[in-house]
Amino acid sequence: MAYHSPVSTGMRGRCPRCGEGALFKGFLAFNDHCEACDADFKIEDAGDGPAIFVIFIVGIVIVPMALGFQLALDAPVWLTLLIWGPILTLASIGLLRPLRGIMFNTQWVRNAREVKRDEFK
Repeated sequence: MAYHSPVSTGMRGRCPRCGEGALFKGFLAFNDHCEACDADFKIEDAGDGPAIFVIFIVGIVIVPMALGFQLALDAPVWLTLLIWGPILTLASIGLLRPLRGIMFNTQWVRNAREVKRDEFK
């Protein structure tokens, strides 16, 4: 079986096993299985990881640009919010799906899973 990069397949929303089938059935909801290779996606547990990365990326890249805009032009706060609010929102929503795909595909490739308490003995 060929190796498929979890980053490239996650960004494209493709199956981590075959790289062909769709990973998502909705915007953020995962399919139960791959229609191409029948891989089981029910183990999906990306958790809050993708959201944390979105916060870091948007907070490090876009928020300083908004602050720079505010300070350089001495713009009123309402104007800054009017311009940069939608940019922040769209960037956050736009990054969430690819990062969710990358997190799941990395979990799949590394065979990471939640460890239950009763498994420790």
